[in-house]
Amino acid sequence: FISSSSSSASPYPYGGLSYHIDCGGPTDSVDPFNTAWLSDRFFTGGATSVVSEPLQFRHPQEKTLRYFPLSAGKKNCYIIPNLPSGRYYIRTFTVYDNYDGKSHSPSFDVSVEGTVVFSWRSPWPEDLARTGAYSDLFAFVSDSEADVCFYSIATDPPVIGSLQLIRVDPASYNAVSIGQNYILVNYGRFTCGSEQFGPGFSNDTDLFGRSWQNDKDVRSTDDDSTVRSLSTRNTIANTDQSPNYFPMKLYQTATLVAGKGVLVYELQVDAKLDYLLWFHFAEIDSSVTKSGQRVFDILINGKNVNRIDIFKEVGNFAAYSWSYTVKNLSSTVLSVKLQSVAGAALISGLENYALVPADVATVPEQVVAMRALKDSLRIPDRMGWNGDPCAPTNWDAWEGVTCHLNKNETALVISRIDLGSQGLKGFISDQISLLSNLASLNLSSNSLGGTLPSGLGQNSLNKLDLSDNQFSGSIPQSLATSDLQLVLMNNNLLEGQVPEELYSIGVHGGSIDLYGNKGLCGVPSLPDCPLFWGNGGLSKKGKIAIAVSCVFGFCLLLLVLYIICIRRRRNDYDFGLPQDLMSLAAKRNRYQRQKSLMLLEMESQHAKALTPFTPQ
Repeated sequence: FISSSSSSASPYPYGGLSYHIDCGGPTDSVDPFNTAWLSDRFFTGGATSVVSEPLQFRHPQEKTLRYFPLSAGKKNCYIIPNLPSGRYYIRTFTVYDNYDGKSHSPSFDVSVEGTVVFSWRSPWPEDLARTGAYSDLFAFVSDSEADVCFYSIATDPPVIGSLQLIRVDPASYNAVSIGQNYILVNYGRFTCGSEQFGPGFSNDTDLFGRSWQNDKDVRSTDDDSTVRSLSTRNTIANTDQSPNYFPMKLYQTATLVAGKGVLVYELQVDAKLDYLLWFHFAEIDSSVTKSGQRVFDILINGKNVNRIDIFKEVGNFAAYSWSYTVKNLSSTVLSVKLQSVAGAALISGLENYALVPADVATVPEQVVAMRALKDSLRIPDRMGWNGDPCAPTNWDAWEGVTCHLNKNETALVISRIDLGSQGLKGFISDQISLLSNLASLNLSSNSLGGTLPSGLGQNSLNKLDLSDNQFSGSIPQSLATSDLQLVLMNNNLLEGQVPEELYSIGVHGGSIDLYGNKGLCGVPSLPDCPLFWGNGGLSKKGKIAIAVSCVFGFCLLLLVLYIICIRRRRNDYDFGLPQDLMSLAAKRNRYQRQKSLMLLEMESQHAKALTPFTPQ
């Protein structure tokens, strides 16, 4: 057991984050105690209604409700987003009041963060069905959103009237020693010597939002005449302080039994669980002025677990709390006795919480993948793909989904998806690559389209049925490197060359069917692929051929440029006349030479005429 008293006062650091949701309420409102209620939001499906006798309910948020018919799926949730990691106080109001006129209160379970915490079974007690009930708990949230989910039993539609979420001190209620792997479910929170108080019942403040019931319904003392109440208006020290922030009003009243009497409480419990009991004391009798004047023992199921002397611990008019964990119960009744040793036994409050082990959850990245698939495949509401795909483990997983524990048994993983003939019309998200444990995928006989993602073909995948859809494009190479034993892709719009490794599945004892894809080629029973063509585009050989051609052309261009440059360099040092000018000069020279010859001949003839004749 653990004993504690509150620490020094400090401002409450968690008051800025809370949600008060009026389930089924169309508008925001404020109740008589100045709590601001939000209109209905953060739900995944369902419909709204109003209780059949609204005048019997005090507050607006108690008169409306949301219900989840089977058409919305077996599993529906409220998912509150954008929450910092920490501990939260979650409170629900559940009411039937024959809202549907069927006089049949529903059977359903409620989970928080993937762990079942409340179970409602028909028929409810008459007063409970008519007036409703509040339930609350403390749970840790670590994934930035709080999931409160409802699971239909048989065909009954789950119902909820209101939902509250309040951030509290993460160290509250022995969280350090107990750990974060337990949810504390309230099995009774009692104020002694006072009427019920807290949010929704009085103007008294409780920073955690807790409500406190009067203890008379669980008190079973033989002689009630010996039991009396005590109260004070004096200030009580050590209240409203970290980490539990218990309100001062709790310690300003007390129940005590006269003389040497025994104060007895009988608490209804589930014997399969362990329980955390919190006891609250304050010495508010001014006549007690020293230790030893009021001393009493606490007996739990007959076992003496502690002796209490309030004055010795904290003096008078100061709060003192003490907790004890009860294990290995054999009965559905937990007995608590305060037996006097000196003076009358006294108590200010008593809390009883079931320690519900947090269920294992789905690996976070696989949750991301499944939510992406929900959107891309356009999963209809009737399939109930809400909350955690696999948890709680005592519910069925999402319809068409099979899960199992991972090797370390610390989380759940997706092993099979079977969604054949569901009327789906979307495409396969590339986030499917995150499902690293997926062994079987069946999406046959739908109207799915688009290309197959490159991440399809996990090493774990051994069965793939995508037949009778409208998938287009090529078969991703990743499928050729997987351990597939069954591949059915017939009757689609696939094209390009079939990877040889994939086709070899049929040769090595597996089964493959690609019939009805007119664009596929390159393996036996299918047409040959065009030269340099495959997988819906250029094949590897085609790409190599184009690359070689480009290199050759580039080299040839470089050679031509090189020759031109060399010739230009030579011409740079040749000072001869241009060719046409040289031709003109040659013609002129020939003319000059002919003219000179003619002149010489005429001169010669003229000389002969002038020479005198000489007889022989």
